[in-house]
Amino acid sequence: MNYLSIDQEKLTPVVSELNSLLAEYHIYYQKLRNFHWNIKGQNFFDLHVKFEEMYKEARLKIDEIAERILTLRKSPVSRYSDYLTMSKIKESSSMLIDKEMVVTLIDDHQLLLERMTNVVKRAGEANDEGTIDLIGAYIRELEKTSWMLEAWNQETDRQKTSA
Repeated sequence: MNYLSIDQEKLTPVVSELNSLLAEYHIYYQKLRNFHWNIKGQNFFDLHVKFEEMYKEARLKIDEIAERILTLRKSPVSRYSDYLTMSKIKESSSMLIDKEMVVTLIDDHQLLLERMTNVVKRAGEANDEGTIDLIGAYIRELEKTSWMLEAWNQETDRQKTSA
């Protein structure tokens, strides 16, 4: 039974990009856990909760990406050593301060958004509407989260005048 009306050959680059995105999400997820566990200082309560929210969301996306690869009748990469090799996102120290953590995550978001754009491009070339739909929603959500983190990290006029 063939429920997909997509040329399997055209899916190879889509799956390659999805596997790279899967690898990047695994490293990103672990980084969020690291930051959640190791946040200290005046922003502890805000960021401890936010990082937990973000890693729970990343965990869901990891599963959805892997299941999309399986839906496309391919195999998701599943070894952490492969994730470390494939991912443009790199591990982070546990010794960062709150603002460094946020800037690091914003930088990681840029890498994730670049990868997602590549996935959508390849999926468009393969007429893979399911992948386009899935990743398009991820792009919108990650852009919003990035905006919120940037807003949190900006100095307000009151902070500038009290310095």
